[in-house]
Amino acid sequence: MRLEGIIAAIPTPFHQDETPNLEALESNVKRWNETSLSGYTVLGTTGEFVSLTIDEKKRVLERAREAAPREKIFLAGTGAESTFETLALTRWAAELGADYAILVTPHYNRRGFSSQSLIEHYHRVAEASAIPIVVYHIPACTGLSLEPSTVARIAEHPNVAGIKDSSGDVLALQETKRLCPEEFAVLTGSASILLAAFTVGAQGAILADACAAWDEPAELLESLAAGDIERARAIQMRLARFSRDVVVGYGIPGVKALLDRMGFYGGPPRLPLLPLDSDAAEDVERALRALRAAS
Repeated sequence: MRLEGIIAAIPTPFHQDETPNLEALESNVKRWNETSLSGYTVLGTTGEFVSLTIDEKKRVLERAREAAPREKIFLAGTGAESTFETLALTRWAAELGADYAILVTPHYNRRGFSSQSLIEHYHRVAEASAIPIVVYHIPACTGLSLEPSTVARIAEHPNVAGIKDSSGDVLALQETKRLCPEEFAVLTGSASILLAAFTVGAQGAILADACAAWDEPAELLESLAAGDIERARAIQMRLARFSRDVVVGYGIPGVKALLDRMGFYGGPPRLPLLPLDSDAAEDVERALRALRAAS
């Protein structure tokens, strides 16, 4: 299954007592199945993977895999701080039937890391994994930036399928595309640079924004493919404002509040994240209305 198109980075729903709401997860995924989305990333940043136990991660992945049809790309977030734990969860995700494992860069002990240690981390997992792996680069959260030259070394392993680059750095993304093999998929994690990312060769995007706004990124990609640059630029401007007002402005609680307003189940985040108050929830709903009114 080719790693391309618009993929939603979906949240993990919780009950009010902060236990995972697997029924709501299943319901949400079944509704997203009816959209233009190419697939799902489960247990990414939006999925609050850092706040879940190993057992909870497994139950979330299992229920999401059951709800998602095989024609949708399914990426399982299996990254952890140690290569040992990452390997264990990646093997489990492969047995579950995930199409890809997406691995956030280890970072807690980053002062002791080198480029070579990160290359060996990804290669060790890739070598042992029955499914292809995807590098997840999100320096705003990890405090660690992967240079394009390091990504190119990681991409030398045939079981490393691509990268989700959430740095927002178009020049770095372009250099990654230049240095890596043609079959290595480069995807952006930032709706704010979607048009620029596609222009320099990205094959797709993995976006929290796409949980609520899935048609606009797909239409941007279609417009660009058809050579309609003006339409693509107009969509990009609307998406950038939407992303600023929801995902960048309010983060995971903003996405969840917006889903609640749309008739999905968003529910609360897990502490120490706090849910939005009513005024902020109105802000995110207003942002979605503005995006759609301009379409």
